[in-house]
Amino acid sequence: MALNKKPVTGMKDILPEEMEIRDYVIGVIKETYGNFGFTSIETPCVENLANLNCKAGGENEKLIFKILKRGEKLRLAEAKGEEDLVDGGLRYDLTVPLVRYYAAHVSELPSPFKALQMGNVWRADRPQRGRYRQFMQCDIDILGEASNLAEIELILAATTTLGRLGFKDFNIRINDRQILKAMAAYSGFAMEDYDQVFIILDKMDKIGMEGVEKELLEAGFPKESVENYLALFEGMEKADDAIAYIAEKLSDVLPEGVMESFQEMIDSVEAAKGDFFKLVFDPTLVRGMSYYTGTIFEIDMPQFGGSCGGGGRYDKMVGKFTGNDVPACGFSIGFERIILLLLESGFKVPKVGKKIAYLMEKGLPAEKLREVMAKAQAERELGNQILVARMNKNKKFQKEQLSAQGYEEFCEFYKEELKR
Repeated sequence: MALNKKPVTGMKDILPEEMEIRDYVIGVIKETYGNFGFTSIETPCVENLANLNCKAGGENEKLIFKILKRGEKLRLAEAKGEEDLVDGGLRYDLTVPLVRYYAAHVSELPSPFKALQMGNVWRADRPQRGRYRQFMQCDIDILGEASNLAEIELILAATTTLGRLGFKDFNIRINDRQILKAMAAYSGFAMEDYDQVFIILDKMDKIGMEGVEKELLEAGFPKESVENYLALFEGMEKADDAIAYIAEKLSDVLPEGVMESFQEMIDSVEAAKGDFFKLVFDPTLVRGMSYYTGTIFEIDMPQFGGSCGGGGRYDKMVGKFTGNDVPACGFSIGFERIILLLLESGFKVPKVGKKIAYLMEKGLPAEKLREVMAKAQAERELGNQILVARMNKNKKFQKEQLSAQGYEEFCEFYKEELKR
């Protein structure tokens, strides 16, 4: 019986053309984030199952690839439940591993700590365009910085990176969980109902204001609370300055300094950013992760038709490991979706030097082989990319394949003479 050539559902093989783009994008990301002072780290792909199930991952906790216990610890016959069979899982994001990493090494790290982490994560999700069960995430996080400087640096670093990759005319939508909660409190919703209210609000872009109203009422919320809530959104739509409007409305329920800090963050980013993206206050932005405690943001990419990354502040997560809360904020670029957009646009990696193929006739004498290898090495030292390969019988087809890979020049080496 022949083995299956196809990858497991939700996984994919990466061909050389895409791999070249991925390597280039990774290089741009690391260089740009390095210029902002972020330091690369790495964490294991396997995490303790209790950490992954710490009530911080939202719906992702239902999508964990779980790992059986090993060796003598695995006792199938005696198992009474899942806890007797599994003790680890593949990470579904990079935030939980980062927080565990920080808690374990805090005495060895600077404060604030600016971390860059890139790596594969796994979710037992339904595959679709731009979404796989194994995919790479690209995160930057700042731990130990309580002020809005963290948000400002994260937004500027992420957007600068996207700009270097040629993306423009996208939006960074921003909101704050404290504003969301204050709006719910002002409207008369009970605190224990906030999560359900926000889940419905998150559908605003799909079902509109009327759809949100209908679902809130069907969920059994008081009509007066629903009307007060939607009136806030209508008021912001009509106001010349939505932030000033909501700040005045929520003055009695918002923690002191929240709106001032929020406005300062926007003004600072606007003063430093280029003209290739817009910063947009979106009071309907929720984001699904329950660990967010303050500012939240999302990349809205028209070319993709949806989100291509996002993040926010999560000041309570480190405390789950250490007992002491540490301010933390992060931004994740949707790496796989960025790659998809680049591939669909016909993106080509900028050339550095030439791509030259050295094709050698079979049976080339040893002295000629040494000559070829020395010449190839000299060209590489000049910054050119040199492929040394044996000449196929169908040389024309071989050259066509190499040309499709970007090789622009060919050197042919024969037993009797040197041809170029």
